[in-house]
Amino acid sequence: MKKITFLFLFFHSLSIHAQDCLSTSKGFVNFEASVPLFEEVKAVNPSVKCLVKLKTSAISCTILIKQFQFKKDLMREHFNDNYLESHHHPKATFIGTIEKFDYKLLAEEPIEYQIRGIIKIRGKSKPILCKAFLKKVPKGMEINSSFVLNTDDFDIEIPFIVATKISKQVQTTLKLVVLE
Repeated sequence: MKKITFLFLFFHSLSIHAQDCLSTSKGFVNFEASVPLFEEVKAVNPSVKCLVKLKTSAISCTILIKQFQFKKDLMREHFNDNYLESHHHPKATFIGTIEKFDYKLLAEEPIEYQIRGIIKIRGKSKPILCKAFLKKVPKGMEINSSFVLNTDDFDIEIPFIVATKISKQVQTTLKLVVLE
């Protein structure tokens, strides 16, 4: 009887804990650093991992740099080897808080929130504040955000020969559906 009671309490505590967090490993992040009249510089990463703690409004995301997909393999090679040095810095991270967030108040229509935290790319950390739109979806929520990152903030050097073809202001978008 004690074993049955223990198992019941154990599984019940797991279900309660699961309701405290939402997560995904299939979020999307896109970036574009294109300059008009030159070749398009953009990529997508469909493997963003994200965890949202509902009680504390904490959010954390991890992006594996080598998972970015480009139209051309040569761009991907330069991105990983020369710009982001993914062999030394294999991931980018974000740890922050969704300000004034209450999961119970989400609806099917997007609500604007501010997300504040620290983004770390190439071993360099930078505080960031960005606007995000959150909405309720079955068994979770959807997060959409768009923000600009500056390559200088992360010591990403753009070689002189291509400096006019790649923007230092990188337009970044994030789309996640985090679930129970």
